[in-house]
Amino acid sequence: MPIFLFISAVEIAFVMFVAVLLFGADKIPEIARNLGKGMKAIRNATEEIKNEVTKSATKNGIDQSVTNGVTKELEEVKKEIEDLTGTIKRK
Repeated sequence: MPIFLFISAVEIAFVMFVAVLLFGADKIPEIARNLGKGMKAIRNATEEIKNEVTKSATKNGIDQSVTNGVTKELEEVKKEIEDLTGTIKRK
C-alpha cells in the first residue's frame, strides 16, 4: 500500500469516511473544487511574486544572484503545492 506523508491508506480511508459523514457525499466534490481553486491561486501568487522580484531587480540594476535565493525558495514552495494538488487531482 502506498504511504503519503507517513499516513497509511487505512488512515486516509478513515479521514475520507469522516469527511463524508460530516459534509455528505454531495458536498465533497464542491469542497475539493474549492480547495483546488485555492491552491491555484496560491500557485499564481507565488509566480507573480517571483516575477515582480526579478523585474524589480533588473530595473534597479541589482545583481540577479541576490534574487536567486528568493527564486529558489519560491520554486520549492511551488513544487510542494504542485505535489499536494497532484495527489488531490488523482483522487
